Amino acid sequence: MATELLYTLGSVVLVSLISLIGVVTLSIRDRTLRKFLLYFVSFSAGALLGDAFIHLIPEAVEGVGFTVRVSAYILLGIVVSFAVEKVIHWKHCHHPGFHMGALKGLKARGKEQKKTVASMNLFGDGIHNFIDGLIIGGSYLVSIPLGIATTLAVIFHEIPQEIGDFGVLLHGGFTKGRAIFFNFLSALTAVAGGLIAILLGSSIEGLSIFLVTFAAGSFIYIASANLLPELHKEAHLGKSLAQLLFFIIGIGVMFALLSVG
Repeated sequence: MATELLYTLGSVVLVSLISLIGVVTLSIRDRTLRKFLLYFVSFSAGALLGDAFIHLIPEAVEGVGFTVRVSAYILLGIVVSFAVEKVIHWKHCHHPGFHMGALKGLKARGKEQKKTVASMNLFGDGIHNFIDGLIIGGSYLVSIPLGIATTLAVIFHEIPQEIGDFGVLLHGGFTKGRAIFFNFLSALTAVAGGLIAILLGSSIEGLSIFLVTFAAGSFIYIASANLLPELHKEAHLGKSLAQLLFFIIGIGVMFALLSVG
């Protein structure tokens, strides 16, 4: 219990610190950043799907068998992810892929509307980060290697997302200092999620299996509905092949982590 708690705390704090990465991008031109992030999004999609199908689902199946319950939990992860995204859409706050597309639309809006969009962005990210914390904590309850693999998958996804979030806040009227502070504050909900998963995991039977399969569904949705469609916007053959390569490398990293266990 103590070991899982320490690993979880270390992981969710690390994930929360990723929110500060937006500062690094301030000196990079939008065109250069967009080009770089497309490859990272490819890598992230591969890592998320790799973690779901190589680590999370096999671990759950090994524990309880491939039952209808396992399938239901995976589907629930997909449904909840879809529902959360719909709420963010409804609040005019969704930004596809790594959010660069949203920045153009945000620039054209009125000042007050920009602030509303930026504020709702923080709220939506807070929920998302809390779920990430639950997922990481639940993974560590099953095994340390599984927790490490899931943490890495979350980090790979968070990097392009947090860069986009930072840009949305700046365009929404936040100063650089306030954007950094509030984005980090939103990211800290991951710590709460991780602590809740560890504390409840010891008293609620089957919680770890639920969180692991739920995470698999959530990762499958994020990669398939958000990241991969963004990559299809690139029609250039050379760049498309590079994206495919980074996608395969992301999957390969998850295969390589099997040796850690």
